[in-house]
Parts: sequence; C-alpha cells; structure tokens
Amino acid sequence: MRGVRGAPLALLLAVALGPARPHPQCLDFKPPFRPPRGLAFCRRYAEFGCCDLRRDRALLQRFYRLSARLDGPTYAACAGHLQDLLCQECSPYAAHLYDAEDPSTPVRTIPGLCQDYCLQVWQKCRSIFRYLSADQELIALENNVAKFCRYLSLEDTDYCFPHLLANQNLNQNLGLVTADAEGCLQLCLTEVANGLCNPVAMVHANDGTHRFFIAEQVGLVWTYLPNRSRLEKPFLNISEAVLTSPWEGDERGFLGIVFHPKFKFNGKVYVYYSVQVHYEERIRISEFRISPADMNALDHGSERIILEIEEPASNHNGGELLFGDDGYLYIFTGDGGMAGDPFGTFGNAQNKSTLLGKVLRIDVNNNDRGPLYRIPPDNPFLNDPKARPEIYAYGVRNMWRCSFDRGEPRTKEGKGRLFCGDVGQNKYEEIDIVEKGKNYGWRAREGFSCYDKKLCMNSSMDDVLPIYAYPHKMGKSVTGGYVYRGCESPNLNGLYIFGDFMSGRLMSLKEDHATGDWQYSEICMGTGQTCMFPGLINNYYQYIISFAEDEAGELYFMSTGVPSATAPHGVVYKVVDTSRRAPPGKCRIEPLPVKVKSKRIPFVPKEKLIMKTPTPRPRLRAVTEAPWGGRPDSGTPRTPAGDWVAQVPPPPGNRSRTSTTPAPNGRASKPRKGAERRGQRRKKKPPSTAPPLQNGAIRLMQQQNHGQSWGRVEVYIDGEWGTVCDDGWSSLGAAVVCRQLGFPYVVRASKKAEFGEGTSLRILLDDVQCSGQEKTLLECAHADIGTHNCSHEEDAGVVCSREEGADW
Repeated sequence: MRGVRGAPLALLLAVALGPARPHPQCLDFKPPFRPPRGLAFCRRYAEFGCCDLRRDRALLQRFYRLSARLDGPTYAACAGHLQDLLCQECSPYAAHLYDAEDPSTPVRTIPGLCQDYCLQVWQKCRSIFRYLSADQELIALENNVAKFCRYLSLEDTDYCFPHLLANQNLNQNLGLVTADAEGCLQLCLTEVANGLCNPVAMVHANDGTHRFFIAEQVGLVWTYLPNRSRLEKPFLNISEAVLTSPWEGDERGFLGIVFHPKFKFNGKVYVYYSVQVHYEERIRISEFRISPADMNALDHGSERIILEIEEPASNHNGGELLFGDDGYLYIFTGDGGMAGDPFGTFGNAQNKSTLLGKVLRIDVNNNDRGPLYRIPPDNPFLNDPKARPEIYAYGVRNMWRCSFDRGEPRTKEGKGRLFCGDVGQNKYEEIDIVEKGKNYGWRAREGFSCYDKKLCMNSSMDDVLPIYAYPHKMGKSVTGGYVYRGCESPNLNGLYIFGDFMSGRLMSLKEDHATGDWQYSEICMGTGQTCMFPGLINNYYQYIISFAEDEAGELYFMSTGVPSATAPHGVVYKVVDTSRRAPPGKCRIEPLPVKVKSKRIPFVPKEKLIMKTPTPRPRLRAVTEAPWGGRPDSGTPRTPAGDWVAQVPPPPGNRSRTSTTPAPNGRASKPRKGAERRGQRRKKKPPSTAPPLQNGAIRLMQQQNHGQSWGRVEVYIDGEWGTVCDDGWSSLGAAVVCRQLGFPYVVRASKKAEFGEGTSLRILLDDVQCSGQEKTLLECAHADIGTHNCSHEEDAGVVCSREEGADW
C-alpha cells in the first residue's frame, strides 16, 4: 500500500522514487481552477488556469498602460507578444514559468521563454521588455540576442513558453485527478491534528463556528478551533466510566459522538460508549448538555442514559451515531461478537427481537419531559409484535462508520443516502446503502458470498446485496467513509471514499448513473511533484480508524501507527486533490466567534512530504517587480487561436494607431527539426528542495544586485501569503525581515507601497512593532491576523544589504 506510514521501507521507497509528474501550480502556490465566468483578455486560459475575471481585468489594464507607451508601428508588431507575456500569469503552469515553485527563490517578472520564441520577439519587439520589467541586467543585455535569450530561458525546455502549450505530456488530462499507470488516484493530505490516542470520531456542531471535536477511544473529546488550535480543557471526559484497555485491537471504548441538529438551540450531544455494570458489559447511548458556563465543554452532570444494550462478547460493538435529515437518531450496533454470530438459531443479526446486529432509529426530540425516546411513526417494524420497534434495518455484522450523503451541491441528487462499511468475517468486506426495513444478509451472506449456506438458500431471506465487496487479500476490516460533497476539491464530487483498518488501503467508489453500478478506484498518495504544495504531505499511518466531514463538507480521516487506546500516535488528515481547486473566494467561510475560556494549544504539524533527493537546478537570476502572486484559476489551455488583441479597440491616447490595425497573433515560430522528438523524452523537472513553509516565512517581491535585496514584504500565515501595512513599520521590523532572508544589515524600511501594491493578496499584518531581535514578524507585537485599518497603498517594504553602511 503506497504512502502508508509504518509500511516496509521498500514500500515507502516506491513512493519516494516514483516517476515525476507534471505539476500545474499557480503563483500563490495553489492548484489551478476553472473560472466561474469567462475571461475577456487571457481567453486561452478561460477554461482552466490561474486567473479569475478580476485578475484578467487587471492584466488588461496593465496591457493598456504598457501599450500606451508604444508607438503605432511597435504596437502593431508587438501587441500580440505583449498579451502573450502578460497572460502567462494565467497559465496552469505559471509557478514554473515564473520560477515560483521554490518559495525561497526570487520570482521572475518575465515568464521563461523558449529560445526560438525569444529570438522571434527580440528581432522586432525587444523594446517591450523594458516596460515589462525594471531588471537592469536584462535591459543591459538588450542588444545581445544570445545572452538576452539565455537570460530569459528555462532550464526545462518542455515547460518554456510557448512549447508547453503543445506538449501532450503536460496538457493531457490537465485538470483531472492524477492517476498512475494502474489507475490509482493520486491525492494528497494536510495534517490537521496529532498526538491523539486512537481518534475514533471527528464531528462538528453545525452551529456556524466551524469548530471540530475529536473523540479518543479512552473517553476524551477535544475541542479544536478553525485555526486547528486545541483547547486545553476537554470538551468531555468520561474516561473513568468508559470500558477499554491498552490491548491492541480492543474494540471497546468511547466509539461515537453526534451533535443534535438543533444543538445551537438545545445544546444536546449524544455519545456511544462501552461500559461495565455489575460484571456485565454493555453499550450505552447517553445524552449530555452543553455547560451553561462554557460553550466548549459539556456539563458532565447532565448525562441521561437513553439506551443500554447488553454485549455478550467484547468485540463487534458497533459504535456509530448519526442524525438523519428526518431529525431522528440512528444507532448502529454490532451482532454481539465472537465469530459467525453464534447466538440463537439464526444469529442476532437475523433476530428482530434483539437490538444487536441492527440499525436502530429513535426519536430523541422534545424528550425533556416524558420518555427519553419515542419510536418514529414510520419505523418499518412498529406493528410487528415479534420485532423491536426501534429497528430500522437488520442483518448487519458490525457496521463501522456510516454517513449520510449531503447530495450533489447544485442538484442535491443523492441527498439522504445512508452509506455504511460492514466488517466481514473470513473472506469479504462490504459497503452497503442502508434503506428502511431491508435485510443486509448477515449471517447468511458475507459480501456477495454465502457464509451460512443453509440460511443463504432460504428464499424468504430477501436480503439486499452490497454495492461493493472486496476480498481479504485487499484488507480485513473496512472503515466506512463519505461521499465527497465539499467545495475545495471539485473533481472529487460524488466520489465515495473509504478505507481498510488493517491494510491501510484507501479506496473509492463512483456511481455510474447509466447502469447504477459502482466503479472502484484505489487511492494512492501522490508521487513525483503531485503533492509539492505548501503544507501538503503524501503519507499516513496505516491503521485507518475513521472518516469525517467538517462543517463545510471537506473530507478527513483518522489513523494511527499503534492501534491501542492508550498510544498517542493518532493523526487526523484532510484529503486534498491538487489537480484542480475551486475558484478563489468560492469556498471562503466566516466562522462565528467562539468564546474561549481554556488555554489554546497551537497546532504544530509533524508529518513531512516524502520525496526523492532532487538534482540541483541552477538558480535563475533575481529580477524586479514580481508578477501577481494571488488568486489562481483553473481551465485547460488551448493551442493559440487568433489573437485577442486584434479584436480589442486600442486604448485611448495611443498615437498613430487605429482600430483597424491588425495585431500579430504572437504564435511561436515552428520548432526546429527534431525538437518534437526530443519533447517525447521529456526531461523530468527535479522537485524543489525547499522545506514546507512555516508560519512567519517571508518573501520579497524583489530585486537583488551587488549584495543587496529590496522589495515589498510578504508574509506566510496559515496557508496564505499576504502583505504588511506600514503602520508602525520601522527599521526594527525591517531588521527582522532582513535577518530571516540572510542579510545582516538594514539599509531602509520602506513605506507607502514604494515597491508596488500587493492588491491580489490580503493584508495579514498591521501595527507591527518589533524590538529587532525577534525570529519572525509573528513574534513582534501586532494586530490580530488579517485585522487592519489600512490599504495596499501602505504596503511595507525593506532594503537589505550584506555590507554595513551600504547606500541604495
């Protein structure tokens, strides 16, 4: 199983040494996307790329400003090239074209050009570069074509513009989920929480705060805030009551938690755990209320036992609790344990007079007075005198992790379907869609196969077959998952993602709407450069315990390296698809404020991306004013068509120009003989050696020359780059920045956006006041992250030097 922590070393090397893949990435270090609206200027990237309509308009305005400085003949000859060069910020490969994949290197101001195209532009339009870039070294080479084009070239010729537009290796399946030669979908992960003791569940309150709550098998539940910091005080601690042990594989313990759909109003939470009462093991479903003094803690004295069921053995305890769209509580019990459901004539699962081996549905609404729960009036066996009225479905062995489908975001197709993973006995694991009143076959059937042959041949069984089953050579304990319905990874929409506890295998099912069949694809961790984005990793611990959704519908799973209730090796991972993201701003959430009374423990990630040792790539010279480093956009690039410039009225004020002047299309000249053949043996671009970005990292939109560096200060905080306002900005803050960048001396602290406005980024820091000795700006006094009373006209900058007393 590729990408699993704790697997044999040779298996990990299969990840580390896998083939390099094309690496679409935008200038903000995020995947490309599909713009929600078409682009007017950079139309080549209207279907997939790194620009939304806002950025497209900004590039158009820059085109107008620059072209206003050209005379009529130059505009006629060069407008197409000017458009091509500006629009490479919208390319799905913008980060590579501008050498921005390594955050520690300066960003180009001119995209990397192919030699033949550079020669073509140089012959007629070399003057436009002095308007595109203030790089004096580039301008000094203007009259030497060989040095000029060498300066602008990329080491990896397959990625240079415009050859990459026609490169089939780069453009085939662009924007689709990456798969290896065996069809294994390559996804990536973000570490969300760590140091947990067998995290069995992660839930949210659906109250707009976007907190999440992680339950440990020992009986502790922790509160996590949207920034992933954990509160020191547990949300719930019933570890003294919970029955479990340190034995690896012990199935008893705290097993499930769910918030009432109206938690925001009634403060009710329900839990499922193992307990011992007078030497008798039971499963207990209890109700708690939120503490009136702390919205991040339950009132431990408020527990009311809703239901208890005797467990004849210590395994097969079930453990899932869910609320359906109908407002009722669903409880998923195991068959009582041992092996083969040996209880009674046909086993507990087929016996409707017992609650074991069932899916139960009860009504816990309005239970403050009267019975603790009622029976929903449409429960299927309500009028069967031989059946327990709580039963919703039966014939299950030990369903471990179930979920309701939120439905397709736009049409709501599939909404309300109940997916479950049912753990098998000797041969098969299965995935079921649970429906009211249905029999899911155990112990007559295991997967699609007969287990109890005599019972299996009984025609009155009328059992429902699973939508998918897999043999034990693939895994021996299924962990049910979710149908992805989140916003951030649109390519995963409709994919049911689940796993196996024993093998560590991640898997997926996709419904074929034409046939009703479910198509299987394995999920692997991304190899090559697939996961080379800030904060992403491509490995996880083997024992997949559970899956989860956050309030926004994004998908997570929990696993551990040691399957013991007392081993603090559990990690929570968020699933990420780097092939395509949602358009900028579409998935933005604004959590409601949370009143915190407990100490916050900041999240510190520990897992690392596994990559092969790269071959060093020559560092390109630094150039001035970097291109936009903000919002990317997805869309598949097409080969150049007729140039847009010819269809746009010229901007006002350009002398000697009429709207009928045709602009050249700016296409690349025909490649040299043999170039196409060489392109088929594409040299793999070595991955970056840069470590994952840490909060407080700094970059300059900059120029470097003669031991100096200067530019606008941009800071990395919680997964995004942003600017710093000059309120309170001084040489002491500049000293912190320069020292981070390896410069011992500050020449000047720059104010009033001297080095340009970072309008595509958020202002992340304001009122920064440093002593000059801090390691990062985050250690200085400052306003809350993202809180400011300034504009980008006040973006701060620095001038750093390696020499004391240097001038600038």
